[in-house]
Amino acid sequence: MSCFLTNSSLGKKLVMSLTGCFLVLFILFHMSMNLAALVSADAYNMICAFLGANWYALVGTLVLAGGVLLHFAYALWLTYNNYQARGKQRYAVTVQEKGVDWASKNMLVLGWIIIAGIALHLCNFWAKMQLVELMGEHTNSLGLSPADGASLIAYTFSKWYYVVLYLLWLVALWFHLTHGVWSMFQTVGWANDTWYPRLKCLANIVATLLFLGFAAVVVVFFIKSACPCCCGAC
Repeated sequence: MSCFLTNSSLGKKLVMSLTGCFLVLFILFHMSMNLAALVSADAYNMICAFLGANWYALVGTLVLAGGVLLHFAYALWLTYNNYQARGKQRYAVTVQEKGVDWASKNMLVLGWIIIAGIALHLCNFWAKMQLVELMGEHTNSLGLSPADGASLIAYTFSKWYYVVLYLLWLVALWFHLTHGVWSMFQTVGWANDTWYPRLKCLANIVATLLFLGFAAVVVVFFIKSACPCCCGAC
């Protein structure tokens, strides 16, 4: 089984699909958690306190990190294999293949943008929340409690440059998912002529819901910081 997952193209794509499915489910959970911040700061902070540096949250963090690394490592591996297989043809200029969208031909580039976004997100949030608790500190570099996620969100998205960077990151994630979700089903043999349009539609719906959910948090908190009257302070 291990040889199949490492020596065959289909096996590598299967690993990509399984890790991708896991990551999509996590992103959906993360988006749902973030939306709580729009409803109630106290409710969101309760979620942050429940997770924090508790053992189950730490195990989840390690599993998530492993999933991201495995997914990206196999993506690089497959790209390298495809590069080798094309040989001298990789230098040839070809026409755009019919039915192949832009995202499918730029998944690796989109992946690099997403990795950069994850690094930014870790610096802005994980390093000021879970990491601070692991270090035994009661406040982060901003003077906030590591469980005060609502205030951290408000601070981060009061900065216009973070708003721009996060929205660009989310756009890249949208493109990545519009191809990645249906490709995941294609790998396991579900994307036949009947199911292809349905799965493509499903991929677009999932990607759009995630984009809108995360973007709503970014934009709403930026508007609140720019115009306090919008949150009822006036």
